Amino acid sequence: MSQEKLEKATFAGGCFWCMVEPFDARPGIESVISGYTGGHKENPTYEEVCSETTGHFEAVQITFNPDIFPYKDLVEIYWTLIDPTDPGGQFNDRGDSYRTAIFYHNEEQKSIAEQSKRELEKSGKFSKPIVTEILPASTFYPAEDYHQDYYQKNPLHYKMYKKGSGRQDFIEQTWGKQKNLDELKRQLNSIQYQVTQENGTEVPFQNEYWDHEEEGIYVDIVSGEPLFSSRDKYDAGCGWPSFTKPIYDKQVKENLDTSHGMRRMEVRSNYADSHLGHVFEDGPTDKGGLRYCMNSAAMKFIPKDKMEEKGYGKLLYLFE
Repeated sequence: MSQEKLEKATFAGGCFWCMVEPFDARPGIESVISGYTGGHKENPTYEEVCSETTGHFEAVQITFNPDIFPYKDLVEIYWTLIDPTDPGGQFNDRGDSYRTAIFYHNEEQKSIAEQSKRELEKSGKFSKPIVTEILPASTFYPAEDYHQDYYQKNPLHYKMYKKGSGRQDFIEQTWGKQKNLDELKRQLNSIQYQVTQENGTEVPFQNEYWDHEEEGIYVDIVSGEPLFSSRDKYDAGCGWPSFTKPIYDKQVKENLDTSHGMRRMEVRSNYADSHLGHVFEDGPTDKGGLRYCMNSAAMKFIPKDKMEEKGYGKLLYLFE
């Protein structure tokens, strides 16, 4: 791609960990870099910015091709990632460095950002005033390497942080749960989609993990959230992968299922809300008496020796 076509866009939206993924995979986006801007300190460190003495915002700088992905569309995405009415930070992160701002790189971007802000104000989406500033772009200092692409390097912590900070719930409550079924149809094969999105059930004894014995963990096929450990897997003789318990009690949720003339407890993942299977009370009595009967198609296996590389290193304690 010709460098002459590329432009930059800079947005501050609170913790930059949560500001990369929504832009990263879009067509025409060349890169999304986390960093610091808007302050007076040259080459600041993360610790210095967090001390609130540098004047810098945590921000992301996007390099993009406006012919493929227009700046206006970037701004529209930006509004759906933040609380633009909060003058003191974002969600659980408080302080000036976590404030929101759009940094424009030319007069056209300034005009687009100002018009978009006016439209948001007129929409009545928020009852409080929009306080996001629109400021001229200044020197952008890339953050330390461990902050870059945080959602890829540390997927578990990223998802837990986004949820725990209050950002995820705010986005879902304000803009609706962003579960794009068309996108999932492209991401999943037919049986994976049928099981996770349509509450389907795969054929027993003819699925990937029913007799799988390798050490590791099983994660949600959609979100990657950890679900079960191989240490808790056992042969229940039913033809589906069975476990005595999930890794975390709160990582799965249960709903009463009365379909097919039966009363069963359905099991769904907490974050992606994928249908996983059912839980029954006929499991090993010495291990709690439960049998989590899961569909292989709803899960992805992460081998023990790949867990660190895939961002699940904190769960290696399960195999000590």
